[in-house]
Amino acid sequence: MPIEFSPGRRSFLKAAAVTMPMIIPASALGRDGATAPSERITVGCIGVGGRGSSNMRAFLEAQGAQVVAVCDVDRAHRERARKQSELTEADSYLDFREVLSRDDIDTVSIGTPDHWHSIQTIEAAKAGKDIFCEKPVSLTITEGRQMADAVRDHDRILQVGTWRRSLEPCRRACELVRNGYIGELHMIECGVPEGYQIRGEFQPGHPTVPVPDGLDYDRWLGPAPEQPYTPGRCHFNFRWLLDYSAGYITDWGAHYYDIAQWGNGTDDTGPVRIAGTAEFPRKGLYDASVKHLIEYEYANGVRLIALTSTDGSKHGIRFIGSEGWIHVESNTITSAPETLATLELKNSDTRLYQSDNHLYNFIECVKDRKVPAAPIEVGHRSASICHLGHIATTLKRELKWDPVKEQFDGDAEANAMRDRAKRAPWTLS
Repeated sequence: MPIEFSPGRRSFLKAAAVTMPMIIPASALGRDGATAPSERITVGCIGVGGRGSSNMRAFLEAQGAQVVAVCDVDRAHRERARKQSELTEADSYLDFREVLSRDDIDTVSIGTPDHWHSIQTIEAAKAGKDIFCEKPVSLTITEGRQMADAVRDHDRILQVGTWRRSLEPCRRACELVRNGYIGELHMIECGVPEGYQIRGEFQPGHPTVPVPDGLDYDRWLGPAPEQPYTPGRCHFNFRWLLDYSAGYITDWGAHYYDIAQWGNGTDDTGPVRIAGTAEFPRKGLYDASVKHLIEYEYANGVRLIALTSTDGSKHGIRFIGSEGWIHVESNTITSAPETLATLELKNSDTRLYQSDNHLYNFIECVKDRKVPAAPIEVGHRSASICHLGHIATTLKRELKWDPVKEQFDGDAEANAMRDRAKRAPWTLS
């Protein structure tokens, strides 16, 4: 039977409910376990639609943080976020650079589409801000390396939004694998859903229409190629367009490959061989893959199989060893033998980084300047697996990868795909 854990999939530890008495409570002064205002980290939220909105609400509920600015290119998103945050119009921004210019902001939460992550992260690091960045951290392999270097060079704290690193079941599964409880690890399976492009509502012609009032579409495109506006291109739908993402290979893959890396002990490296196939839409606006089957091979001989699970039966991460297997997805563990999932670890066993709440771990690390649960180098390596799979399935051939040099062996065409051109003036120096 599955072993269920809590909290839930998107749960952040909820802050205590706050009342509004006529006198100043002890909590406002930092007593009774609450955080005094002077000790809270200040947060500017850049990109407050979709997942960025969820992250903003989590910061609003966190005792150790205070949201002081919101930014979005869509006025409707911006206004909703401003009201939820109880901010004035002066704290609501169209241009993220204005948020970075504020000396009273300690950290930024970046919840924009993938094609904006690198520019905003690097500029934030230069501005001396710590960063909570949604996954996948990058649109390309080169961007990820540039981001990691900038965060290191400017001595910043960055937490990637791969929140499964802060779930006990995921950590436990990786500890069981790393300590040899399934014998010798030889294969990892990562199953993600099919892309939404196959659904009927994604098949219309997506006609070009006027840009709606309140959306700065040119800023939304940013470094991506200039394209005519259609509603099916923006907001959550960006996932299905290669100008901004690579479908579920990068979306869900960034979560699942991250845990595969953790269990395999390869956080600071990557595979050496990649081969796979993918099904791409044959018509319409969307061009990211709908289905895929990709095999990665590591120098230690472990194979990672990334696949599309049509019925959901293979969603999650399955570690397969010589003496059993263990499967984990968020808060659920199953295993063979069945008792493995509840096995008590020995005191002598290797333990992995423990974080019980991804957002609070970030806040604590900003304060004490320690490495967070999902630092940029780890996030970059996990995102690189996504990008490697996309490149291999696009080129339709086996590729050899050098994870130290971060380049393909003897393949100029594949190496050219490690990065993409950026539309002026949004370039990385």
